Amino acid sequence: MQSFRSCWIFNHGLFPTDPPPIQTITMMQTTSAMIPELTVRLETPDLDPWITGNTSIQGFTSITGPRPGPHVVLVALTHGNEIAGAIVLDQLLRQCIRPLRGCLTFGFANLAAFARFDPRQPIASRFVDEDLNRVWQSDLLTSAPDKACTGLREGYELFRAREIKPLIDTADVLIDLHSMLWPSRPLILCGRNQRGLALGRKAGDPALPIADDGHATGRRLIDYTPFSEAGSKRTALLVEGGQHWHAETVTTLRQIVLNLLAALEMIPSQQNVPPPVPCWSVTHTIIARTARFAFTQAFVGGHIIPHAGTLIAHDGDETVRTPYDDCLLVMPSLRASAGHTAVRLAKRIETIPGG
Repeated sequence: MQSFRSCWIFNHGLFPTDPPPIQTITMMQTTSAMIPELTVRLETPDLDPWITGNTSIQGFTSITGPRPGPHVVLVALTHGNEIAGAIVLDQLLRQCIRPLRGCLTFGFANLAAFARFDPRQPIASRFVDEDLNRVWQSDLLTSAPDKACTGLREGYELFRAREIKPLIDTADVLIDLHSMLWPSRPLILCGRNQRGLALGRKAGDPALPIADDGHATGRRLIDYTPFSEAGSKRTALLVEGGQHWHAETVTTLRQIVLNLLAALEMIPSQQNVPPPVPCWSVTHTIIARTARFAFTQAFVGGHIIPHAGTLIAHDGDETVRTPYDDCLLVMPSLRASAGHTAVRLAKRIETIPGG
């Protein structure tokens, strides 16, 4: 029998893949010293046992606890090449984790992109047609495309978002697991949501809970209206566990998930309950204006610049400096191209303004 990843058929056709047997392959740096080494240090998880699921939605499995409680949804593979989160969910499912209350759902989102994952080209399978984490605008999700009509936006990711939307609509808490291309301290992105920030603080060190506004190019899953609208009691977090394809990222994501589930009283309390960590709020998004954008050094995400006015980058003939003391660098892209985000700047806060 062929595995899910060797041949998977979905609404738009057939996607054959032949994953190589070797799981640690290095892509040589050819254009710049500031390109990360793309080495896959993880074994691609076998998700075949979970593809059918039990929710009528492929890749989604729900487990109900003995007592009433919230519906918590754990999502991995929003981007098909970010396999660390999938490894964590696979581990928990194989360990037969059971919630103490409510319902716990495990979801593998972008199955078609994951089916294409190849350690020789690990960047190539982030998505099939477009970023699944930029399509969560309500107007896109409620309008089914007419294929007979040309010019209408459609594609696998939009099809998949509409497919999983009914389950997402039932979530009280959603935790979306990701990893990052560039080195960074773990981050928990909370949107502009006081509930999310409060929950994110309970993930524990070294994760940094950060209030942010998402992306101008489209809404993330955590920005989907039921989670982000004023007055909603629902919460969504985006967890960036570390760098792509590193074993430490799997370990970090797993501990964050367990800490958050314990904080939600879905599993027994952890032996060492993490103390709340400081919160941060993004105040500036730095867009590279030229092809000559360059940081003054190879900053790691989560680095704190102690003094206002510190030079951190050059953008053509212009300079980029920190606007305040103790400025946190959020996901700096050390090879930002013109028109793309180079870094976001955040300051420490106690609460989210207007949250």
